[in-house]
Amino acid sequence: MPLVRPAAPDDGAAIWAILEPVIRAGETYALDRDLPRAAALAYWMGPDRASFVAEAGGAVLGTYYLRANQAGGGAHVANCGFATHPEARGRGIARAMAEHSFAEAKARGFRAMQFNFVVSSNAPAVQLWHALGFETVGRVPEAFDHPALGPVDALILYRGL
Repeated sequence: MPLVRPAAPDDGAAIWAILEPVIRAGETYALDRDLPRAAALAYWMGPDRASFVAEAGGAVLGTYYLRANQAGGGAHVANCGFATHPEARGRGIARAMAEHSFAEAKARGFRAMQFNFVVSSNAPAVQLWHALGFETVGRVPEAFDHPALGPVDALILYRGL
C-alpha cells in the first residue's frame, strides 16, 4: 500500500515525471499538450490548493491536488486532480490517493467532492470513481477533443463526504 503525504517543494521533479507524459498524451486533462514544466507545476502545486504524492518503494508514483471547487457559497465542495505514473497504473495508487483525498477533504471541512471535467473515454478513471461512490451528475457533449478519438464527452462527477 502506498504512503500518501503532502508534496514537498523538492518533489517537483518527481511530480513532473508523472505529469509530463499525461499532459503530452493529451487524453485525460484539458491542458495544453505543450505546457512547459514550470507552468504545469505552478498549476498542480499552486497556492490555492494542497498537493500530495503517493510513494511506494521509495519512489513517487502518483500525485493529486485538493482545493475548493468554487469560492463563497460553493467552497464546501472539494475538487481534486489525480495523476499516476504510467508505469505504476493498475497497482492501486489512484485508489489510495482517492481514499486519502476523501479523508483529507473531510478534515479540511469539505462536505462533498466534485470533478468538473472527467473525460468519458478515460474508462479506468470513470470506473474507479463510480466504484468509490461518485455519481455522474452531468455530461457535456463533445467537450473534449481527444487526440485519437476526436470529440468525446466530459462528465461531471459528485459524491458526498
